[in-house]
This record gives sequence, C-alpha cells and structure tokens, in this order.
Amino acid sequence: MSTTTPAPAGTPVPPGPLRAARELVPLLARGAEQGERDRRLTEETVKALAGAGLFKLAVPKRYGGHEASLRTLVDVTSTLAEGDGSSAWVVGVCNSVAWVVSLFPERAQDELFGADPEAKVSGVLTPSATATKVEGGYRVSGRWHYASGAWHADWALIGFPVPDGTGEIVDQGMALLPAADYTVEESWFVAGMRATGSNCVVAEDVFVPDHRVLSVPKAMAGEYPPQRSGSSLARSAFTQFLTGAPLAAPQLGLGRAALDLVRTQAAAKAFTFTFFEKQRDSAAFQLRVAEAALRIDSAELHLYRAADDIDAAARGLPLDALGRLRARTDLSAAVGYVTEAVDILLTAHGAGGFAETSPLQRIWRDSAVGARHAILQPQMIKEMYGKALLGVEEQISPLV
Repeated sequence: MSTTTPAPAGTPVPPGPLRAARELVPLLARGAEQGERDRRLTEETVKALAGAGLFKLAVPKRYGGHEASLRTLVDVTSTLAEGDGSSAWVVGVCNSVAWVVSLFPERAQDELFGADPEAKVSGVLTPSATATKVEGGYRVSGRWHYASGAWHADWALIGFPVPDGTGEIVDQGMALLPAADYTVEESWFVAGMRATGSNCVVAEDVFVPDHRVLSVPKAMAGEYPPQRSGSSLARSAFTQFLTGAPLAAPQLGLGRAALDLVRTQAAAKAFTFTFFEKQRDSAAFQLRVAEAALRIDSAELHLYRAADDIDAAARGLPLDALGRLRARTDLSAAVGYVTEAVDILLTAHGAGGFAETSPLQRIWRDSAVGARHAILQPQMIKEMYGKALLGVEEQISPLV
C-alpha cells in the first residue's frame, strides 16, 4: 500500500503500470490547465497514457491487455490523479468499461479488442433510450449523458430498456456501439473534472446485434457468460468494480496532491495576522495538517480494503450481499474522508489556494465534482449497509 508521506530514500520503484503512472505525473500536471480550458485531455496526455499502456489495464491478456486486478487499477488511477484528476478519471472509466466488455460474449470482444487492442471505450449505463426488437438484435435510439472520455473513445457502452417482440420491456440491457454509430454532443460545462469531456452520446436508430447486448440485472448478480480465458477477473463484483477505480481512486490521488502542496508551501508561506513567520511553525497549522493526513490515510485504508475484498472474491467465493455492501460503504467512506481532508487543507492554506494560478483550487473543484457522483451517495449507501447489518430485507436500490 502506498502512503501519504514521501517514500524513504532507496525505496524500490514498483514495476509495470504503476511505475509508468508515476513517471507520467509531471506531464499530466503540466497539461492539466490546458485540459481544463479545452474541456478535454490534451492530445499529448492521451498519447502518453496510451503509449504507457494505461488504457488497456483491464483488457483481457489474449488481446494484449494487462487483465489487471482492481488493486492495480486503484494504484494506477490514484497515482495519475496526483498529476491531474481528469486524466485519472478518464483512465479509470475506460478501464472499468473495458472490464465490462470482457463480460460480453467473446464474439463481441473479438470485434472490439480483437480488431484494436488499444481501443478506448466510454460508457453510460442509464437506460435513457428507446429500442425495438428486430431480427438478430435491436434498433436503438437515445441520448446518454456524462460519457467520460467520449472525445477519445472508439466505442461506447450504453444502457437501454430491452423489449420483446411485442414491445413489452422485459429487461435492462447494455450494448456496445462503435464510434461510427453515434455522435458526441458537447454538454459538459461544469465546475470541476472539466477535462474528462463527460459529454452526451447520441445515437439514432442504430442496429445492435444480439451478441453485443448484455443484461444489466444479470451482470449485477454475477451471472456472466462463460469466458474462454477462465480468468478470475471476469468474476469480480459488478457495481463495486465499476466504482473503485474510476470514482474513488482519483479522489485519493487528489487528496495526496493537496496535502503535498500545502505541506511544501508551508515552509515558505507566512501565517497572516500572527507572529509566526511560516505556517509550518504554528501548532494550529500543524494540527490541521495532521487532521487532513489522518483522513487521507483513512481513505486509503478503506479504499484498499474494498479493492482487496473484491479481488479476493473474484479469485474465490463471490461476495454475498453484506460483503458487497461493505465494499460499497468502504468506497463511499474513502471519498468522504478525502472531501473532508481537502476542505481542511484549503482552510489551513488560506485564501491564496483559490487563486486561479494555484493548483489547489483545481484539486478542490475536481474532488468536489467527483465526490458527488450519484453512485457514491453516502447516505443511501449507509442506509443500505445498515439494513443489511440489521437483517432488514427492504431494498432501496438495485446496485447491491
């Protein structure tokens, strides 16, 4: 597990994707401001991430991917967020959706990763669409908001209500569309995570063959089609896997970056309206930094417990409902701790942190926007976890 304090001199550099992610942090930090202005990652950033193989961490090995565990995805995306939250978010989303693709029938996987192992896939599961059953598949029309990474994606995963031949809705599905079948409508005008380009995907009466459709309820229940590789990765818990890397891990990296920035500048920054020449000399400031560091450490502990539980379950017995809810609660708690830590750090650092030239204000905005993702709502998740702990059978969400 990584730490929020600097590694001792001589600490071995971890191999593979994590080392690549660490080496990219300075480049991502340099491109963050331009990405915000353009509301998309810079081409240099995308090229560097792709060149390091970080868009294919969850792609099956038989297509040249890493088929990495959730823990590795968390390691990589949290590290990338130390340089730029939007870059980490897009990498996390694309890899999580790539993992979903690995659950589809192998004919679909062959069409996607078999044709292009470097393919990037964005995704929105909300069934904001209409569909008609036709021979061999469906005709689908719809608009899917908040498709992170859509500018750079080659495919999109979209949700839709599945009808039978009479038009009656019999399931909720997700389908794979190649970029040629949809357009991207620019609609992502927000306060933070601006460079994720989480725009609207629009499709009009496109044909989706049966083999590119998967049932969402069955996926949530762990009922995946048999896979040729037999990898344990394809048995991970659906909602938890989708939440960990793209949503919670970037928060951890943003918290680390905020702490590092405030600690570094405290050695030279005055403590206004006090007799302290430097912030670091004040006990009040020291306490605030300690409080923030403790919350970031708590976030890390919860995030990695969830990732390890999910990975262990994929290798052995699947998590039961209580185990899945504890993992979701861990992930949500991690995000909450980081939100608190960043607020403490901003107050300790002072109003200068809100200057447009300060990276701290971008970290704060990115963290605040990312923490409000609907799937991470802390009170809802706590209610679900509390009901499970008490044996209350009432279900308030399908995302268990």
